Amino acid sequence: MGGLDYAVIALVVLVFFTLFAGVKTVPQGYRYTIERFGRYIRTIDPGLNFIIPYFDRIGAKMNVMEQVLDVPTQEVITKDNASVSADAVAFYQVLNPAQAAYQVSNLENALLNLTMTNIRSVMGSMDLDELLSNRDTINDRLLRVVDEAANPWGIKITRVEIKDIAPPTDLVEAMARQMKAEREKRAQVLEAEGSRNAQILRAEGAKQSAILEAEGQREAAYREAEARERLAEAEAKATRVVSEAIAAGDVQAINYFVAQKYTEALASIGTANNQKIVLMPMEASSLIGSLGGIGAIAREVFGDGQAPGPSRPRQSTPRTGPASGPVENA
Repeated sequence: MGGLDYAVIALVVLVFFTLFAGVKTVPQGYRYTIERFGRYIRTIDPGLNFIIPYFDRIGAKMNVMEQVLDVPTQEVITKDNASVSADAVAFYQVLNPAQAAYQVSNLENALLNLTMTNIRSVMGSMDLDELLSNRDTINDRLLRVVDEAANPWGIKITRVEIKDIAPPTDLVEAMARQMKAEREKRAQVLEAEGSRNAQILRAEGAKQSAILEAEGQREAAYREAEARERLAEAEAKATRVVSEAIAAGDVQAINYFVAQKYTEALASIGTANNQKIVLMPMEASSLIGSLGGIGAIAREVFGDGQAPGPSRPRQSTPRTGPASGPVENA
């Protein structure tokens, strides 16, 4: 094998290495910067890419996926001079690989210090109570401030979250006592409001009950008066009818009226609570005659198709007492 053969072999190997040096493969989620003689010229995307061998080279391999930055615990002095410990976590993403590679040195350390500084600034401008109760507000302010500061580096801060805020032990105990006192005060206020509402409801119930009772008594009195009025009208009408019958010369009407009152009086005497045995002399024929008068009036009112005949005179029975009934005329 002569010198020409060695030269050909060397040329083939050189061409092979040249082609190999000009082909670059970029994995998904990364971007590579290309430098020519040390100067940035372009950024290559994931996949198969070609560069000029011996003139171009890969400058920086930037991860463009969203990444997590753990912010360590640090001491923060609040606006009301309370010392608290706080730690956080930040999420960021490289949007411009060239700026992230050439605008700042040690990107992760720069973002970490930037976040820690702004945490102290934002939390130091707030009172302790506001700091503990407005964590979302703190996150929003941190996100806005840190994202604006990292924008020239081609970085997008997607989220900043405060993981924990730890006040000193004595301060936590004081806050617990304050919370307990506040809850006891709230419980007393609620109990007083409940008692007041219960008294108001009871008073309203008594008022409604009195109103309904008064309305019921008024309605009962009205109906009782109406019943008495109707009864009086009925008695007046009955008296008028009897009076007209008497004026017309109907003796049976007199007997009917007297027998009715006589029967009502006997019923009242018999049903009295203070009377057990009633001994009363009376003439039975008088009562029978009165009942006969009632029957005659009924026949005249309802009619039986025949005119009433003359009544026979009744023989009077011997009286058993001083009482005497009405005399019935033949």
